[in-house]
Amino acid sequence: MAEPIKLAVAGVGNCCSSLIQGLFYYKDVDSNDEAVPGLMHNVLGSYRISDIKPVAAFDIDTRKVGQDLSDAIFAKPNCTTVLHKDVPNFGVKVRMAPVLDGCAKHMAEHPADKSFRISKEPPQDIVNHLKESGADILVNYMPVGSEEATRYYAEACLKAGVAMINCMPAFIASTPEWAKRFQEAKLPIIGDDIKSQLGATITHRMLVRLFEERGIKIDSSYQLNVGGNTDFMNMLERTRLKSKKISKTQAVQSNLKKQIEPYNLHISPSDYVPWLNDKKLCFLRIEGRKFGDVPINIEARLEVEDSPNSAGVVIDAVRMIKLAMDRGVGGPLISASAYFMKSPPEQFPDPVARQMVEEFIKGERER
Repeated sequence: MAEPIKLAVAGVGNCCSSLIQGLFYYKDVDSNDEAVPGLMHNVLGSYRISDIKPVAAFDIDTRKVGQDLSDAIFAKPNCTTVLHKDVPNFGVKVRMAPVLDGCAKHMAEHPADKSFRISKEPPQDIVNHLKESGADILVNYMPVGSEEATRYYAEACLKAGVAMINCMPAFIASTPEWAKRFQEAKLPIIGDDIKSQLGATITHRMLVRLFEERGIKIDSSYQLNVGGNTDFMNMLERTRLKSKKISKTQAVQSNLKKQIEPYNLHISPSDYVPWLNDKKLCFLRIEGRKFGDVPINIEARLEVEDSPNSAGVVIDAVRMIKLAMDRGVGGPLISASAYFMKSPPEQFPDPVARQMVEEFIKGERER
């Protein structure tokens, strides 16, 4: 039996809800006999899904702070699909976190969520609580635009001796200074900005790569996303989108030998539609020229439940981090970051990155 992987989570939103529910939805899976959709392996290394144990959680919403995590994942404004409603109470109280820039200014006044209030509980000492909980890994689920908050949690991980998975487009693992600090502390990190199992970015990457490999000259492309969860509500504050646009754009551009002219590539969340809840709609268009400069265009519409789309990816990332910890590896995990993240320290084509991950799991690759 593998030892438990003790998990801390910063941000108890829809993504956290899907992750925690997924741990119990698949709690009885203990072999690789029948593949779980969205996981590389049911048992990764020696670690099963059920080996992941939440031990700490942080948020700022008064509806979640002070609640057991098993209840907080279902509290409003969370609206994702319920995978497993009978999540047991496991005695993990959601602690009040420093607000910093983790909340867009308009959120408390938005008509679609009038009950949102920042808790008046005093912020907890995150470093001490990470130490006391015995957490091995912290998953950062801060909202888009939480640059200061993400750096705060990265610093807390370094001080507490906790590894990190940075699911947000604030650049930590891909920044040399942070990467060096995690390596010197012998703490592994996977980042930055999670790719969904099959979402807008991976679909866009694959399609533009297909165009290029088939000899099509790409002239222009766009990716427009709309959704109804708090992530899209948060992104109505356009100043918070800088790093998100950079991350999504470079994820597509880095997959091409000849990049699309910046003016001709537009990738961005475009609007918030409350009644969509956790549903996300992606609209893609790629315009190009084939033999004889004859035009060829493609349009695609992708519809997904947003938060479960990344939960399996995070479960794999958590177990990859634990393998690295077992082996004494610190710093960015190049293979896992390239496969699981939009803005890794080094970009590789997805099939290459997947092979690198398999090599790491087998111990044939250091990081």
